[in-house]
Amino acid sequence: MEIKRNEATINRPDGNRVIDGTYVFVDIPSYVAQIKQEKAWETNERNGITVFKSDRVAIVVAALHADASIEKNTVNGFITIQMLEGKARITTPDGDVDAEKGQIINFHPGIEHSIYAVTDMIMLLTNHNLDTDSDTESENEYDEE
Repeated sequence: MEIKRNEATINRPDGNRVIDGTYVFVDIPSYVAQIKQEKAWETNERNGITVFKSDRVAIVVAALHADASIEKNTVNGFITIQMLEGKARITTPDGDVDAEKGQIINFHPGIEHSIYAVTDMIMLLTNHNLDTDSDTESENEYDEE
């Protein structure tokens, strides 16, 4: 299997890391700490780091400041939102759901949802992309890099 790496950038000079391989170890607390220390967290409403990305699965640690939101998002795959810190209001087609640390909400493909940060919040997002064309990348509203 070919190992896929994410290259360092100006905004994330230490960003060179493996994001796909036979296995990828993800230290979530380290990524949460990194997100909170980056300039993007100080200057933007949100910040995120893709910690795993294959043709079919993407996993992102994402943070939103209180009152920030991601509006009317849909993905071509199953998506899981796992709350790691803080509180969020998640809008679904059937109404709003309040979520906090330790809770998970799952969406089927194509289901529109919005995320509003009630407090500063961190979430782990997992998208299981249904598109079998490896050249097509799923839109990822959550990752800033």
